[in-house]
Amino acid sequence: MGNLLRLAFVSFGFLGCSPVIPGTVGTLGGVLVAWLIGLYVGDFLVGTIVAAVVLYVIGRSLGTWAEEYAGKKDPGIFVVDEVIGYLVTIAWVDAPSYLTLVVAFFVFRFFDIVKPKLARRMEKLGGGDGIILDDVVSGFYGLAVMAALRLFVLEPSSWTMGAK
Repeated sequence: MGNLLRLAFVSFGFLGCSPVIPGTVGTLGGVLVAWLIGLYVGDFLVGTIVAAVVLYVIGRSLGTWAEEYAGKKDPGIFVVDEVIGYLVTIAWVDAPSYLTLVVAFFVFRFFDIVKPKLARRMEKLGGGDGIILDDVVSGFYGLAVMAALRLFVLEPSSWTMGAK
């Protein structure tokens, strides 16, 4: 696999090569993937999990390469981890609404930037695991927030009080 192809993968179509806020720009790749899964895959949850696992397996194997290529640990160009973390945040049984996609973007970015303690611990792992797993953990924090928001705020029409 050539360097350009590796770079295209880890930067998620070169989104991570953005000169400003590459992690935030890279997360937009996750929004696109979730939107496409919602449009074309019958079971959103399964599609999201499969996409995240495939991206993880390939991304994990390219972690050391990306660090050597960029000359630093957890380089900004490596944004496939943001895509995976966003997919974890948006994982749900039904395809999300446009509003949910946008809210999940901000919720995930918040946790990815703040880095809760467990996420920060994951960064200490080496190679691809260390690059990706902190975002996966941040994604689970985001998923918890999104579950509450989707149930009570974003999509309450699916909730019927006093149902028959």
